[in-house]
Amino acid sequence: MRFAFTHSHAFPMGTVVVEGDERGGCDGLVTFADGVTLVAEWYRDGGEILLDIPSYRTAKGTAIGPHRWRLSQKPDGTWRSDREA
Repeated sequence: MRFAFTHSHAFPMGTVVVEGDERGGCDGLVTFADGVTLVAEWYRDGGEILLDIPSYRTAKGTAIGPHRWRLSQKPDGTWRSDREA
């Protein structure tokens, strides 16, 4: 799976493009708009996806801690991110 975020980091209600085979959980490739790419784990949770993004630095050097994101597909087919508690 490939997850492409439209900004340099994920945030609640942010847009993410989801591409690839969605049948099972494993490692996926995450890319951010600033060019940073990393590997993250993902899992299916019903019609949603849980994405565990590890710590990383943005292209400008900002440290981002690890987070779990719940990705939900909207009726128009776009995907949005929500931070898991």
